[in-house]
Amino acid sequence: MSIYRILKSYIVLAVLLVGTVPFLHAQDNSSDSLEVFFRQGYSNWDPNLKNNEQRVKEFVERFEILRQDPIMERIASIQIISGASPEGPWALNQRLSINRAKCVRNVLAQYIDLPDSVVVVDSRGVNWQGLEAMVAASDMQYRDEVLDIIRNTPELDQSRGYNYELRKKTLERLHGGRPYAYMYRNFFPPLRSFFLKIAVDWKKYEQIKQEVQILPTDITLKVDPMPRPEMPPMPYVLTPPKELPPFYMAIKTNMLYDLAITPNIGVEFYLGNNYAITGNWMYAWWKNHHAHWWHRIYGGDLEVRRYFGALAEEKPLQGWHVGIYGGIVTYDFEWGKRGYLGDRWSYGGGVSLGYSMPFKRRFNIDFTLGIGYLGGEYKEYLPFDDCYVWQATKQRNWIGPTKLEVSLVWLIGRGNYNKGK
Repeated sequence: MSIYRILKSYIVLAVLLVGTVPFLHAQDNSSDSLEVFFRQGYSNWDPNLKNNEQRVKEFVERFEILRQDPIMERIASIQIISGASPEGPWALNQRLSINRAKCVRNVLAQYIDLPDSVVVVDSRGVNWQGLEAMVAASDMQYRDEVLDIIRNTPELDQSRGYNYELRKKTLERLHGGRPYAYMYRNFFPPLRSFFLKIAVDWKKYEQIKQEVQILPTDITLKVDPMPRPEMPPMPYVLTPPKELPPFYMAIKTNMLYDLAITPNIGVEFYLGNNYAITGNWMYAWWKNHHAHWWHRIYGGDLEVRRYFGALAEEKPLQGWHVGIYGGIVTYDFEWGKRGYLGDRWSYGGGVSLGYSMPFKRRFNIDFTLGIGYLGGEYKEYLPFDDCYVWQATKQRNWIGPTKLEVSLVWLIGRGNYNKGK
């Protein structure tokens, strides 16, 4: 082996090591590592988020330079380290971590021909190591107590027969949730990132050192000693006896109907992928014989909603929503003069737009307006003593607002609560 080849190999290997050491000890975007980001709760690729596409292209350029050099055989593997931030159910974070690693693996495959034999996926679920490092380096309030919980409280408690997220729940309760809210705003977004690094075959590196040592004595080669970095520990794997999936639902009441003395109740279920189905029912059967006062109505509607926007990405059943609804109603209104009786079902439907605003930890306020059609037969009558004289039978064909809600929403289900409230 020529002296030139040995020197050249040493230089390139040193570049690899220098680029790898900062990554192993601090999660930064060093010269030979890659960092990309994901939106909260998502594992799909967004090339425009924090210059993801540019980051990948720059990494590919560096990789191709190494690939053209004979030292390329010293690169033993491409290690993908993926994780998620603590918010959200434990099972969901595990799936997010795995799917994010697969996503970036597929993105890299568009630029680099990577055999499966050199790709190592390290899916860590919640990136507690990264959170611990950020808390330790910060001056946040209650810092030592937070570090004590992260380091000494088990992530899961399986004594209840399912995965109770003990560490996260303990952090959420600490000092009324203030430290958790601070970490949610400042530390959680970077934890949704993905890291990739180049791993070096250390056995071949040791062989190069030996070959350098047996060079002729008339050649002087100075090599600064370089510390061998420690590889990050592989995550421990928990095999729960039973995994309960996340569950989101809500019970609500339209406060506008309540003010109109019309009791009502609604139920909403989350279907996944930001879709939900909601049903509402109202019933009022009041009467007053002496004043001829009638206020009778019952009916309901069924609606399919699609949530969108920044809040909807954080957690289901909040933020902006659009929907399609249909409903039926019967009624009898008379306040001492002309009365209106719809004793057969009137029907209608339309499209809705609304916004569900987090209010308390387990409560939202939902504002909804629906525009559509209401049709059906109704009768006009006049009250005389104890008699009601029919006047006309008409057909209603109304196009315009048919739905108006200002609802108090009670959130029910595992993980179905507003962060920081």
